[in-house]
Amino acid sequence: MSDVTPHDSHGSEPERLGYSPVADVPHALRMTDTDPKAARRAERQVAAMFLLSMLLTIAFVVAYIAIDKTTTVYIPVFGDVGASTFVLGLTLGAAIFLIGAGAIQWAKKLMPDVEVVQDRHELASPASADEEALANYERGKSESGFARYKLIRRTLIGAMALFPIPLVLMLRDLWTAPAGSPSPADLLSVTLWHDGLRIVTDPSLMPIRPEDLPIGGLVSAIPEDLEEVQELEQNMNARTKAAIILVRMAPSDIRAQQGDGWDYQGIVAYSKICTHVGCPIALYEQRTHHLLCPCHQSTFDLADAGNVVFGPAARRMPQLPIGVDEEGFLVARSDFAEPVGPSFWERG
Repeated sequence: MSDVTPHDSHGSEPERLGYSPVADVPHALRMTDTDPKAARRAERQVAAMFLLSMLLTIAFVVAYIAIDKTTTVYIPVFGDVGASTFVLGLTLGAAIFLIGAGAIQWAKKLMPDVEVVQDRHELASPASADEEALANYERGKSESGFARYKLIRRTLIGAMALFPIPLVLMLRDLWTAPAGSPSPADLLSVTLWHDGLRIVTDPSLMPIRPEDLPIGGLVSAIPEDLEEVQELEQNMNARTKAAIILVRMAPSDIRAQQGDGWDYQGIVAYSKICTHVGCPIALYEQRTHHLLCPCHQSTFDLADAGNVVFGPAARRMPQLPIGVDEEGFLVARSDFAEPVGPSFWERG
């Protein structure tokens, strides 16, 4: 939107409150400035974009309800994709695009485009600032043609009124558990770890003996059966919950643990997932036994039960009780006693 209404000759109209003076440069009139038919044609184009946006929003709602989530469709280059995901993305994306494209066409074809000059002024607002701001608002309302182009106004209001519906509708997908299924909090509270499950290095999948880890050393580790679970489930959800770090320190340096005797000869195992927003952590300072999250600098003391010593994290790092099996390899003795990953309201 420009700062003034079109002038037949630059500077010929007295300056009004809320209007900047017209620049003394050549200005070419557009076809819509001189031809009423061209202006009406541009108005219909803009209204058509807004109307099509409304129809696509309605199509989104219909597709959300009608298309089964398990249905797939073949798309060249991408291969087989979920039909529901493809149609929902296409309809919502196009609906948003058409609102923006219509607004751009409106501004380029129907709103004033006269070049103006705005003088520098003191940063402090003058006493008349409120009056000038109101005048600017009235000028903008007049120049935009919002009141004059009724077709554009009505279709824009319709498109913007329907636009939030998909956003509200998609809230339903935050959790749609069948009757009797566990809640998200329950799912996130259980990992692959259980008594006797071997701990292997990530990504080489080598079992670990206590003597393999020197004092001050750190190893990223996962459950022995993680690869099989990922292949079966075709996702990495299990990894995001089960990833751990092993750290060895002098047993005398351990001041507190989350359970009695949860270490093995000074080797402690903690979740690798930060309790703030879920970033993976492996920055360990041997001298202080602090574990630092690289995302937001939450710091945890692994010698003091993984408690938070700095940063935005609200919960300590969950500790995994460990021991050794008959062959002398490190194993878990149970699952985590606390939920892993970021905090949220259902965890208190």
